Parts: sequence; structure tokens; C-alpha cells
Amino acid sequence: MTPPEPLRPERTATSPPSPAAPQRSGSPVEPRYRPETGCAASAERRGDELFASAPPAERWLLIELNAPWPRVALTALHRSKSPERDPRSTAPPRAIPPRTTPPDALPPSSPDDLPTELAQLCTKLRCRPVLIRRHGRATADTPRRWFLVDSRPGQESIRTGELPTDEHLLSVLTGADPGTPSTDPIYLICTHGRHDACCAVRGRPAAAALTAAYPDRTWECSHIGGDRFAANLVFLPHSLFYGHVPAEQAVPLAQAYDQRLINPTYYRGSGALPPPVQAAQHFARQTGHSSSLDALRPIAVREESPDHWSITLATGADDPTPAAPETPSASDSAQPSDAPAPDAAISTQRRDPPLTNASSSAAGTSKPPDRPQASSTVTVNARSEMVTVDGQMTCAARPPGRFRRFRLVSVVDD
Repeated sequence: MTPPEPLRPERTATSPPSPAAPQRSGSPVEPRYRPETGCAASAERRGDELFASAPPAERWLLIELNAPWPRVALTALHRSKSPERDPRSTAPPRAIPPRTTPPDALPPSSPDDLPTELAQLCTKLRCRPVLIRRHGRATADTPRRWFLVDSRPGQESIRTGELPTDEHLLSVLTGADPGTPSTDPIYLICTHGRHDACCAVRGRPAAAALTAAYPDRTWECSHIGGDRFAANLVFLPHSLFYGHVPAEQAVPLAQAYDQRLINPTYYRGSGALPPPVQAAQHFARQTGHSSSLDALRPIAVREESPDHWSITLATGADDPTPAAPETPSASDSAQPSDAPAPDAAISTQRRDPPLTNASSSAAGTSKPPDRPQASSTVTVNARSEMVTVDGQMTCAARPPGRFRRFRLVSVVDD
């Protein structure tokens, strides 16, 4: 495993620039970041479409960490030297209850492999791990927390608990610590400046606005995919992604989510659904169908050819139980160049293994699946294509960039 990066403090928009390192003769000089030429501003000028751009995110592991975040988020985690306390914790020392899972039931470990072990376990469970922190300074007497979120349609839930050490996350993922259910939604705003400067410059004003209105629900988070769409917001447990969100629109979007409504202006899609279904829902809404969070659930997904999809959606709020999407083809699984880094640990395969934390889908904000009943449907036919542009997908990337784009073929009300 590559040694973790040193944890250096993040630069903020108001931080003074550090002295430039001397350049060797003839070596290229890296251009200084400017918001007006960053990847997000460039995407806005090109008119990059937001819809159907949400990355796969059926489950989430949120890890509170108030220390500076390195570029690859999980490398900030480590095994604590003391078995009783993480030295970075701001909470008073407390005894850790004994582990209830037999040692041989946990993956083998070594003193320095925790990031890899967590990434592998998250990949197995199709769980997206991200770091979170409160906007502004952390409260010294508040213990760190973890959240385990299930975003699958009909199984939405949130569970949470205290995080005494980083390695305690293994107990969370293996079910040794089931946590407690939570009914409060979670608002994430990507501010991961070490991963992409646009996320910090555009994300922090949105985080400040949301925190002022919803201090207990709002968290800054590490990279979630789609740097060129900063500011990026995610509403959990439904895994709704919004992009290019101005700070003054962050609170109205949260209010709409609380009313179970989707705002199509900034909507990227639900990470709990594959991109073709995200596109079908967008095209259906364009033709006047409901913007309710509970409408337009997929009941049939057919891949007619590698770039042609036929998707049937139930149009009412009392929709039939959603059908499991078909396994995407290799072409559909292709990710753009701004796809999540390896620390995101997400598989695009549509297998459906049970979450080891067995209680996660039975409490919290979850609800029983809707029973089949009479409902009108709409069938959307769409085609996809890979597009190459003379532009950057992230601030660190260089042109050209490539991404998938969907085009409407037809919308038929059944």
C-alpha cells in the first residue's frame, strides 16, 4: 500500500499563499488556481448538463474527522496506538465496551493497513465512505460520530453511533456496533479543497448558508464525485445529488427536500439509481410529470442495445414496488474522468448483498415497500454517447475530458 500523504492544513480561499518553490530552469510552472478558470466555471461556460451525472451511491459510511483531510480521504484514518482512545478525539476519555464480534470474524489486519481494509470492506458492501465535519470549529466536548446510510429505494434508513477510534469503523461495517436509528435527514456539501479547489471555494459558502439554517443536519464532506459541478450537495438518506448550487439556493433546496420535492434546475440525479434511470426521470419531468420524490420510480429497465435504454416509470406517488435495475453493460459502467477516487470504494455492479449491519434497513427513516396497485406509467427511450470536450473535468486534470451524455428518443404515456 502506498504510504498515506502527510496531513497538511488545507488552503482556504482567504489563506495567504505560501512561498513558491524555486523552479528548475526549463521546468513548467503550474498555473495558480483562479475560480473563474477552474473546472466548475469551465463546465458552466460549456453548458455541461447536470442530469444523469450522479455517481453510484446506494449506501454511505460517513466518518466524522475534524483533522485536515488529505487528497485521498481514507488515508487520513489510522489505527490508534492506544486501544482505549484515538489521540485526535476531542471528546473526554471513556472506556470502550468489549468487542462482541469474535476476532476471527474480522478481516486480517496489520498496524498500517486500515485505509485499505476499510476500502475493501466498503467495496464488498457497495458502501461509499466519506469524511465529514461541521462547518467552522469543532466543539471540544463532542464525541466523533459515524453514520451508516442505506439509500436503496424503499429501504432508506440512517443509523448512527459514537466513533472512539478509526478502527471502530470495522465494527460498524461488520455489524458488531449496530448503532441507533435516526430520523433526521443529513445534508452534505463537498468542501474537499485538497482534492479540488473548486469544491472548497464554491462549497464552503453553501455550507455556511445551510449550517446557519440547519446546524444539526449539515456536514461538510470529502470528495463525492463531479468536481466540475461544484458546489455539490447531497441529501440523505435518498442520495439526491445537486450541482452548481449557489449559496443562496442551498436552503431552498433543503426545504424542497423536506417537502419531498425535487428541484430540476440543479438536480444531478439519485445515486441510488443507475444513470439511464436518472436520465429517464429527467426526461419524464421535462414533459410535465411529477417532481415528487416518491414519483417516477422504475418498474422496468431494458437495455435494448449498448447505447439504447427503454425505462418504464410509475408516475404516481403511490407507485408499485420498484424493480431492481438490470446489471449495466460495460459501456454503462464507464465513468467520466472526474469519477470518485479509489477511496470512494464503490462498485457499479448491481448485485444486492445484504448490509452486514442487519438493523440498518429496518428502522430510522425507512418505510415498508409500497404494495402493487393500479398506477399509470410512462416509458422513456433514451440513447447515450461518450462525449469528448476540449476542457478539464477537474482542476488537476488536463484536456481533453470525456463524459457520458444522454439524449431523449421518445416519451410514451402508457
